[in-house]
Amino acid sequence: MAESRQRSRLPGILIIVALVFILLYSLAGFLVLPWWLKRALPDQLEQHMSWQAEVGDINSNPFALSVEALNLSAQDSDNQKVVGFDRLYINLNFFELLRGIVGFEAIELDEPFIRLDLLDDYSVNFARDFQAASAREKEALEEPAEPEDGQSPPSIYFQQLTINGGELLFRDFTQPEMAEFRILPLDLTLSDLATWQRDDRNSDYHLQAAIGDQTIEWQGNLSITPLYSSGNLAVSGVDHKTLGHFLTPYLPYGLLGGKVTVGSDYQLQAGDTLQLVTTNGRVLVEDLAVAPDKQAEQARLSTASIAIEDIGFDLRAREAQVGKISLAQPDIALARNNRGEIDWIASLAAFSEQNEAGNEESASKSGEPAPAETQRPFRWSLAGIDVSDGRVLWQDLQPASPAELELEPLSLSIGSINSEMEDQVPYELQATLGSGGKLSVKGQLTPEPFTLEAAIAGSGILLAAFEPYLQQSANLAIADGTLGLDGNLDLDGQQEPLTGTFSGTAEVSALNLQLPGSKERLVSWKTLRLAPIEYNVHPARLEIGTVTLAEPSINLVRNTDNIHNLARISRDSETDNAAEPAQPEATDEAGLIFRIGQLVLEQGALDYTDRTLKPAFTTSIDQLNGTVSGLSNVSPQQGKISLKGRVGGSASMELDGTIGTLGAEETNNLTLVMKDFSLPALTPYLGRYLGYSIDSGKLELDLDYEITGSQINASNRVVMDRLGLGQAIASEDAVNAPVKLGLALMRDNNGVIEVNLPISGDMSSPDFRVGQVVMRTFVNLLAKAATSPFSMLGSIAELAGLSGEELGQIGFEPGTNRLAPGEAEKLAALGNALLDRPNLLLNVRGGVSPNVDGLVLLREELAANQSVELTEQAWEEAREAYLAGERSLAPETLNNLASARAGVLMDILRDTHDVPAKQLFLLEPSRDATVSEGGKVIVGFTLDSR
Repeated sequence: MAESRQRSRLPGILIIVALVFILLYSLAGFLVLPWWLKRALPDQLEQHMSWQAEVGDINSNPFALSVEALNLSAQDSDNQKVVGFDRLYINLNFFELLRGIVGFEAIELDEPFIRLDLLDDYSVNFARDFQAASAREKEALEEPAEPEDGQSPPSIYFQQLTINGGELLFRDFTQPEMAEFRILPLDLTLSDLATWQRDDRNSDYHLQAAIGDQTIEWQGNLSITPLYSSGNLAVSGVDHKTLGHFLTPYLPYGLLGGKVTVGSDYQLQAGDTLQLVTTNGRVLVEDLAVAPDKQAEQARLSTASIAIEDIGFDLRAREAQVGKISLAQPDIALARNNRGEIDWIASLAAFSEQNEAGNEESASKSGEPAPAETQRPFRWSLAGIDVSDGRVLWQDLQPASPAELELEPLSLSIGSINSEMEDQVPYELQATLGSGGKLSVKGQLTPEPFTLEAAIAGSGILLAAFEPYLQQSANLAIADGTLGLDGNLDLDGQQEPLTGTFSGTAEVSALNLQLPGSKERLVSWKTLRLAPIEYNVHPARLEIGTVTLAEPSINLVRNTDNIHNLARISRDSETDNAAEPAQPEATDEAGLIFRIGQLVLEQGALDYTDRTLKPAFTTSIDQLNGTVSGLSNVSPQQGKISLKGRVGGSASMELDGTIGTLGAEETNNLTLVMKDFSLPALTPYLGRYLGYSIDSGKLELDLDYEITGSQINASNRVVMDRLGLGQAIASEDAVNAPVKLGLALMRDNNGVIEVNLPISGDMSSPDFRVGQVVMRTFVNLLAKAATSPFSMLGSIAELAGLSGEELGQIGFEPGTNRLAPGEAEKLAALGNALLDRPNLLLNVRGGVSPNVDGLVLLREELAANQSVELTEQAWEEAREAYLAGERSLAPETLNNLASARAGVLMDILRDTHDVPAKQLFLLEPSRDATVSEGGKVIVGFTLDSR
C-alpha cells in the first residue's frame, strides 16, 4: 500500500519539478536574461570598443525563443553616435536546434543607425576603436584557435532577415575636405539562407538603399556553401557630387554635373578559382558636365546622355563585351593658350606627372619590383559608337588673332572593334561648320597594322574662319571665299615609313583677299579648280592635271612709301631685325616633287596704281586668257606659256615662251608683244623725265627676255607713234636738254620713234628693276639726241660714208663760197634726213674766218688793183701788215662772204635736195668760223624742232 502511495505521488512530484523548472526557466527567460543583457551589452561595447552605450529596454520570451531590444544608442570616445537602432527582434527555431542547427526563424532590425568613418590613413573607425580598446587591456588575450583545414562552418540557418528603415552615415576624411554621405532608408530582406550545402534551393535576398534621389537595388539568390550568388544589381541616379568625391584622386578634371545609372545581371561562384560573369549590363550617364581642370567653374564638356548597353564580363575567361555606346548631344570645347597648351591635354599631363612621382616614391619605399604579368591577355570587344547632334568648339589663342572653329551638328558612327585590332572598322563622320560649310568623312580603319581608307567630301567651307592661321605666315585678311573638296585618302602603315595616296579634286570659290585693316581688294578670283589631284605621301609627290583659274583679279598698288601692297603680305617685311633662319640639316630624303599638267587662265585682270607719282599712274590688264603647261621641279622639263590680254582698255598683249624646270638654273625664254597702248597714260612716268605731259601717241612693245636663274638678258624694241607733247611739267627729274628736238630727231618721216633698248643684270639685286632700267635707258637716249643731235642722224650719214657729227658742218674753200671737195655729199645726206623728219628745223649760219678768208680776199684785192704782177715780197709785207692790224679790208667784205656761203647752202638744200623752205632758217652770219687741218673754213649747222 505504501508503494501504491509512493507511485501515486511520483507524477505529482514530476509535475511540481516541471513547474518549478518552468518557473525558474520563465524567471530566467523573462526577467534574468533581459536584466543581464541590458547590463552586459553596454559593458561589452565599452570593454571592446570604448563606446558608451544605452539600451532602452530588452524583452525576451523563453518559450518563443525570442529576444527584443529597444532603443540602443552608442557613442564613441568623441561622444558622437556611432551605432543604434529602435528595435532588434531575434527569434530562434526550436526544432532546428534539435537538429544541431542554429536556426533563426526571424531577425528584424528596425531603423538601425551606423556611422562609418573612413579615416585619413584609410582605416575605419570601428577598427580604430577596437584596436585602441584592446591596447588598454591589462591581460593578454588568448589568440583564437585557428580553424582546422577542411573544417566546415557552423550550421546556421536564417529563415527571414529583415532590416527596415536603416540609416548608414558614411564620412570620408581621406580628402582635404570631409565628405558626408547619408544612406537613408536602408532596407534588406534575406530569406531561407543556410551555411551548409543545399542542392535543391538557394536563399533569396533584396536590398534597397538610397542617398537622397540616389538608389541602390540588389536582389537575387545566395548560397554560402558553396559560395554562389546570382541576381541583379542596379545603382540609379548617382549624382556628380558623389561620383566626384570618389573619383577626384583618379580624375584630372572637374566633375560639375551628371547622373549615372548602372545595372547588371551577375553570377558569382567561389571554388578553386573565383568565377564572376556579368550579363545584360547597362550604363546611362545623363546631363554630364565636366570642366578641364578642378578649379574651373564652367563646364566645357557636356552630354545629354551616354548610353552603353549589353555589357558583359567573364573573369575566368578574361573577356569583356560592350554593346553600342551612344552619345546624344555631346558638347566639347577645346582651348589652346598662347603657349601652345591645350587645356584638356595640359591638365591630363600635369595629373600624370603627379601620379608618376607618387608611384616612383611608393616603389622606392617598398623596394619590390612589380610582379610580371603571367596571365593570358585580356580580350574585349565593342559593338560600336554612335554620336548624334554633337558640337565641337575649338578656341585658339596662339595666333595673333584668336581663332574659333565650331562643328555643329556633328554625327559620328564607328563600327565594331575588338582587342585583336586586326579587323576593319567602318566609320562615318558628318559635320557642319558653324561659320559655314559641310564636311564628311567615310571609310574604314584597321588599327593593327594601321591602314586607313577615307572618302573625304567638303562643300561651302568658309575660309574666313581660318584667317588667324593664314596670318601666322602671311599678312592677309580673308574677306570672302569657300573651299570644296572631294577625294579618297588611303594610308598604309604596315611598313615604315608610312605610305599613302590622296586622289581627288579641290575648288576655292569667290576668294577675296585683303590686307588687314584695308578695304581695298588685293587678290580675288571666281573659281580655282584643281583636278585631278594625285598626292603620294612617301616619297612626297604632288601631281595636278589641270589648274583652272577663272576671273582672277590682282590689285597691285605702289604706295607713297615706295612699297608695293603685295610686298606687305610677307611677314618677313615686318621683322627686319629677326635672326637669320637656321639652315636645314642635310638629309638623304628627296624633297617634294610636283608637276602641274596645265594652268588655264580665264578672263584674268590686273589693276596697277603707282601713288609715288603725281598725278598717280593707273593702268589695267584684262581679258587675260591662255595656258601655262608643263610646270615641274624635276629636270628635264620644258614648259610653255601662251597668254593673251588687253592693256589699258585698248592695247593688245601677247606673252609666249618656254619655261625651264622650276627651282633650277635653267633658261626661260619669254617674248611679249603689246600694240596700240595709249601714250598719254604714261604721262606720270615719262612726264617726270621729259618735263612735258604726253598729249597723244601710241606705244608698241616687242620684248624678248632670256632669264637664267636671276640673270636676265633682254632686248626691248620700243615703238612710239605720233608722240605729241603737251603742257610743261615742273619736275626735278626732267632732263636738262631740248626734249622736243630730241624727239624730232628720233622720229622718222611717218612720225614714228623706234628704238631697241638692250638690258642685262641680276634681278635678285634690290637696285635692279626691269621697268626702271628700260625707262632710264630711253630717257638717256633722248638726252643724247637732244644734246648731240647730229649723232642721231648717224644711220643716214653712214649710208654716205660719213659720221653723224660730219653732217653738222660744211667746209668751204678759203675766201670763196665754193664748197670744198666732198662737201656736196654731206648736203645730200642732210637733205634726206630733213625730208624724213618734217618737224626738224635746220638753222644755217654763214661764217668766215677773218684770218684765213681775209688773207685770201686781201691778196685778190691787191692783185686786182695792181697793173703788174704782185711780187712775193710785196705780198709778205701786206700779209704781215694785215695780221698786225695795220691794214684791213672793206668793212662789208667778210660779211658779204659769210652771207654768200649761207645762201649757197640754202639754195642747194632747197633747190637741189627739195628740202621745204619752212624747215630752213637763216641766222646772223658769224665771223669766228673754224678752219680744218686741211685748210677748209667750217660752217656749222644747228637743229631745232617745231
